[in-house]
Amino acid sequence: TVMTIAVARAFLEGGNREQLRQQLVECMQRYGKEFPSAGYGVRFDHWLHTGDPQPYNSFGNGSAMRVSPVAWLFDDLQTVRDMAALSAEVTHNHPEGIKGAEATASAIFLARTGHSKAEIKDYVEREFGYDLSRTCDEIRPHYRHVESCMETVPEAITAFLEGNSFDDVI
Repeated sequence: TVMTIAVARAFLEGGNREQLRQQLVECMQRYGKEFPSAGYGVRFDHWLHTGDPQPYNSFGNGSAMRVSPVAWLFDDLQTVRDMAALSAEVTHNHPEGIKGAEATASAIFLARTGHSKAEIKDYVEREFGYDLSRTCDEIRPHYRHVESCMETVPEAITAFLEGNSFDDVI
């Protein structure tokens, strides 16, 4: 939640791509230091406190967890994908970290703009190569706590696709 707010704040400040990149770093570091017990990963926590924060090739799901504002702040899918990638790249510059952010933001944008769950599923499978064929009941018996985009983003999107309410999805 803290990094979601930081991402929203950075994009609301506006600017060109380089300004946005700098604002993302500044906002994430400022909010991260203000809320140090929010449950960050070890590498991200280190990034928060370094004087020269650089991307660290992460494919963790933090990039997907914080990206939702992008899906609400932009009005076309390509811009949403571009800005989702930018929001990921400041830390999670591994292709899978970027893909997880783009897939999540795309699914949210498509839902926000009235696309059906079938259309969202088809788009995510086609564009990102995620396997969304398993049901939650098929996922649960073998699921274990993992922090990678590859092992959490498809599962989260599947929960959304199957759910009928916020509580149901959670």
